[in-house]
Amino acid sequence: MIAYEEVRVPVAGGELAVLRWPAREPGAPVVLALHGITANALSWGPVARLLDGRVTLVAPDLRGRAGSSSLPGPYGIAAHADDVAAVAAALGTGRVVLAGHSMGAFVAALAAVRHPERFGPLLLVDGGIGFPAPTHLAPDELMTAVIGPAMDRLSMTFPDRAAYRSFWQAHPAFADAWSDEVDAYIQRDLTGEEPALRSTCRIEAVRTDGIGLFDEEVLTAVRKLPVPATLLWAQRGLMGEEQGLYDESRLAAADLGGTRVTPVAVRGVNHYTVLTGDAGGREIARRLLDLSGV
Repeated sequence: MIAYEEVRVPVAGGELAVLRWPAREPGAPVVLALHGITANALSWGPVARLLDGRVTLVAPDLRGRAGSSSLPGPYGIAAHADDVAAVAAALGTGRVVLAGHSMGAFVAALAAVRHPERFGPLLLVDGGIGFPAPTHLAPDELMTAVIGPAMDRLSMTFPDRAAYRSFWQAHPAFADAWSDEVDAYIQRDLTGEEPALRSTCRIEAVRTDGIGLFDEEVLTAVRKLPVPATLLWAQRGLMGEEQGLYDESRLAAADLGGTRVTPVAVRGVNHYTVLTGDAGGREIARRLLDLSGV
């Protein structure tokens, strides 16, 4: 795992924790990267290593998570988009490449629409293309259907960090895909004291954000993008299952032909390892370097 620094950026209601992996050369391009719904900025650690100091990578802990868990609401995809614009403004480097994984991809798309002066081309990683919510489900039922196992974890406690590590190592998505970088990422999620450690993620933030993924403004953001975007979609799903969030038929139904989004399949990875594994990380790093002109 390569070294990073943690800084604080003023946003509405307080300060956002932001991790920064600096480039080797001054004046190098900047990439701003956003994590998923119950993740944190260190999920981008493997990509930072693979970028090898050719760009500066900046990744915030989104409001209600990890180092930003103390930030109050309002939560929601729009609130995150405005926070991300504040981070981009604080960088003082002009328009930056914007990347997002999972929920972070939806935030990235909406941020680009709301704040076109801040962002250049987008890289959406297994997220950003939404589908209307089933009308027969209540909000809590919808959340269970979308991220039920992740929501369950937020209510759990763990006696020590080793127990949390074991919990994640048993996750089918991480079979044969564990690393020190993944360990650092999941350990950043813990707070409290032994024997009652728990996730830093605020349940109300995750619930609001999850339901917000089906807001009309969020669902239509990819159709209003002022810049080109590439969607890297993982072949397998959140639990390592064969059916991923996207496939050719689902993307065809989404009718991306009328958008500025180019979908690209990443084979042999799941929703997590498309970001945290070497195969997915290499593809993301390659795309980010290309978008940055490096």
